[in-house]
Amino acid sequence: MSTSTNPFGQVLVALVTPFTFDGEVDWAGVEKHIDDVINAGADGIVVTGTTGETSTLTDPEKIRLVEVGKSVANGRAKIITGGGSNETAHAMQLARQSEKAGADGNMIVTPYYNKPTQAGILTHFRMIADATDLPVILYDIPGRTGVAIAYETILRAAKHPNILAIKDAKGDFAQVSRVLNQTDLMYFSGDDPNVLAHLSIGATGLIGVTGNITATPYRHMVDAVNRGDLKVATAAHQQLEPLVRAVMTHVPGTVAVKYILHGLGRIGSPRVRLPLVGPEDSEAAQIEDELSLVRDIPGVDFSNFRPDRNAAAGGALPKVAGTTR
Repeated sequence: MSTSTNPFGQVLVALVTPFTFDGEVDWAGVEKHIDDVINAGADGIVVTGTTGETSTLTDPEKIRLVEVGKSVANGRAKIITGGGSNETAHAMQLARQSEKAGADGNMIVTPYYNKPTQAGILTHFRMIADATDLPVILYDIPGRTGVAIAYETILRAAKHPNILAIKDAKGDFAQVSRVLNQTDLMYFSGDDPNVLAHLSIGATGLIGVTGNITATPYRHMVDAVNRGDLKVATAAHQQLEPLVRAVMTHVPGTVAVKYILHGLGRIGSPRVRLPLVGPEDSEAAQIEDELSLVRDIPGVDFSNFRPDRNAAAGGALPKVAGTTR
């Protein structure tokens, strides 16, 4: 798929935001991590998304993450701003600021906690899409937001010229197929265990968490699907299975990824911001047990994995609190 029809890429990583031990953004660590995932095969990066701890980032941090992403990527990967807000006016403001900072796209999550009707959801999406010229990915994740995007709402949203894609973390494959049949929308898998399943029914790519650790097998999987090689794609899926389980099963994905990346020596601290906390001993043991089953995944070597449960314990309070406005 050409960039003229797909402005986002196919292998997108939902980027974690590296922090220092005291909970401040580790900007040098951010730059290094972005460079690492691009070199591993990512052609798109979502900054300030759920995995990036958007709920506890300040607006200036969110905009700087876009700026840093653009600078480091230097044309090698698209930088998508993610997270949005459950306040429409705030989401519009963030979209405008992100566009000015150089973002290549905007991912808009369904409003969370306030649980609007489908009419409210559609209005929210349209107004944010109208606020900039950025191409838009709608993010359907009812497990976090409390409300799903209905099929009829998707069809109506698809008529907006800036709304081009959906990130699906709902797992309703029948609905995905219906929407692909009825619209020109692109779909991105938003659920790491189901990436190959999404791709097999016509999804364009993925926006994944496990790709923070290695995007290479996802690059292999997507490239194989593009050329119709299901055998190679399935082999990549099977290779990834224990790593995906380690990342996505026992604690929030952000927590697991930072724990693993720190154990690999690829980020300086595994810290997350409260209310997230690092894995407890029993959870860390489960993650490590899953990792012991990982075999020969391209792009990562666990032979020198040295987890530090003490460094990961607890969560941090940053100096400046995030705001909802």
